[in-house]
Amino acid sequence: MALRTRLTELLGIEHPIIQGGMAWTATAELAAAVSNAGGLGIIGAGHMPTDLLREQIRRAKQLTDRPFGVNLMLLTPHIDELVQMVLDEHVAVVTTGAGNPSRYMAALKEIGIKVLPIAPSVALAKRMESIGADAIIGEGMEAGGHIGDLTTMVLTPQLVDAVSIPVVAAGGIADGRGMAAAFALGAEGVQVGTRFMCAEECTIHPAAKQAVLKAKDRDTVVTGRSTGHPVRVIKNKLSRMLEELDRENRVEELESLGSGKLALAMREGDTSMGSLMAGQAAALVCRIQPAAEIVTEMMDEAEKAMCRLGACPIEG
Repeated sequence: MALRTRLTELLGIEHPIIQGGMAWTATAELAAAVSNAGGLGIIGAGHMPTDLLREQIRRAKQLTDRPFGVNLMLLTPHIDELVQMVLDEHVAVVTTGAGNPSRYMAALKEIGIKVLPIAPSVALAKRMESIGADAIIGEGMEAGGHIGDLTTMVLTPQLVDAVSIPVVAAGGIADGRGMAAAFALGAEGVQVGTRFMCAEECTIHPAAKQAVLKAKDRDTVVTGRSTGHPVRVIKNKLSRMLEELDRENRVEELESLGSGKLALAMREGDTSMGSLMAGQAAALVCRIQPAAEIVTEMMDEAEKAMCRLGACPIEG
């Protein structure tokens, strides 16, 4: 199935699926596998040391000759170094979160890097378009990790109405039905994170993958509301402790307790005291499978869903 949109043309990809740039999760292996499958793979930089991110980018270039990107968390202390290295390596696409990329926009676009900021609100999306963003990733609160206040269903059509550049829907999308729904809302692509956590090529600890596979519909919770930076995670001992600190507004203790816990879960496999950042769509993830199979299944399911509604895409 071929589903051409402004996003696929912009990024030079076959399918309008972007893999989420999850810190400590989205490595070169996963990004390359998604890109090889016709989507856009993303390396999650997080707080990664500059030299390590450079290694990851060069590893991805060895594994794929197709476009891939890097997600930059703009609150990272050494973000200036990371941006310069991304410029030096001529990465095809940059997605940004946790801040405003305006100070870097001109340099990124000067050498042809496509910039897709993540926006959880209409106001931010309009601001990103005004400074030169190529597309907007509208992320709803169903997503894993840091979230905003609006759901994907509500946010997506508002963004489509507010900006003229392509909108990518993110949050709660893990299969072709969700993808078809996003297109019905006006999106021209989707970003998928949680399902790709259970791709064979994803290098997170097997215990973290099992936590996703076991998750049911109400097994995620939002922590850190009192800090102003809420985070969606799978429930465990750590989340219960963080919720208690949230209720008591003990912000400093909460931030201290949460520090370093994402790596503890994803790299070391501590599913009790690690931060299992995953979205509500975890309940839709049933098995571990190759990234290419995930992409193919999503596209096939989306086609069937759209045909049921009398809107079959052109096959190719």
